[in-house]
Amino acid sequence: MAIQKAVLICLGLPLFLLPGAQAQNHAPAGCSPDLNPLYYNLCDRSGAWGIILEAVAGAGIVTTFVLTIFLVASLPFVQDNKKRSLLGTQVFFLLGTLGLFCLVFACVVKPDFSTCASRRFLFGVLFAICFSCLVAHVLALNFLVRKNHGPRGWVVFIVALLLSLVEVIINTEWLIITLVRAGGGEGGPPANGSASWATASPCAIANVDFVMALIYVMLLLLCAFTGAWPALCGRFKRWRKHGVFVLLTTATSIAIWVVWIVMYTYGNQQHNSPTWDDPTLAITLAANAWAFVLFYVIPEVSQVTKPSPEQSYQGDLYPTRGVGYETILKEQKGQSMFVENKAFSMDEPASVRRSLRRHPPAGYC
Repeated sequence: MAIQKAVLICLGLPLFLLPGAQAQNHAPAGCSPDLNPLYYNLCDRSGAWGIILEAVAGAGIVTTFVLTIFLVASLPFVQDNKKRSLLGTQVFFLLGTLGLFCLVFACVVKPDFSTCASRRFLFGVLFAICFSCLVAHVLALNFLVRKNHGPRGWVVFIVALLLSLVEVIINTEWLIITLVRAGGGEGGPPANGSASWATASPCAIANVDFVMALIYVMLLLLCAFTGAWPALCGRFKRWRKHGVFVLLTTATSIAIWVVWIVMYTYGNQQHNSPTWDDPTLAITLAANAWAFVLFYVIPEVSQVTKPSPEQSYQGDLYPTRGVGYETILKEQKGQSMFVENKAFSMDEPASVRRSLRRHPPAGYC
């Protein structure tokens, strides 16, 4: 009996050390005793990853909200009409980024039917909104960098919106089909009771299936990355910097996506730690959303109120021209001198003009 107890203790010790493997009968340190156990990760000081991601996501929400207000408020001060036409798409991008920061909380909270459904559906949709806006912006930049004029702003926005709606349709159909397949395809409750209903939960969807449902989002990311390269080769150089912003953002996003997909589909299973699936998704959301803010949103906001070179040239053409009293006097004096000279030439006798032609004075050419 002593040997059996020792073996059970040795086998159970690794499971005890895994995060979330031990059921908590009491509130952890930092959480209120009356708090629903579903939200323990938001305040559990022993598992600091939830608190850290909560703080990072909260700072991102505040930053994105301030940038959105600033971008909308700067609309009357935008002097370049071509930049003004892209503001709608950029605000749409900011709303998608704000949604990514908010979705971090759904990944920190412990899984249930509602949180898992929101993760599975909104993860792809929000990323599709951001990458669709980048694709639409790249499309406009390829026209601007070569012709200095591109499609209208509403056309660029409609392109981003339609590309995002494709992912909405894909995710809706995928989620419904997956749940119906997991539930056995029956309209009524399964015969073996609540255990089969558990398999129909969105939390029971395999990690590989979740990643496979994001193929369209990866395609959008690849299109934005490849489309940013030609935008660096046009003859209107002032648009190239915007292509650099998109290229840097998409390259960082590709690196983040490669890392999280490898960890989510292979790394966690190899280390027998599926409890790190939720932190993997939450870290991905926070990291990629901050990459959007730092490498795309802030540089674009800093460029939005700058005038175009044509407007700067027109402003420098008459730098001292004004409507002051001295300017009016100078103009009137010049006009009066011109009128006097013209009147003197008209009153000059014809004989004097003829003598001057025949015998011009010395030094007259």
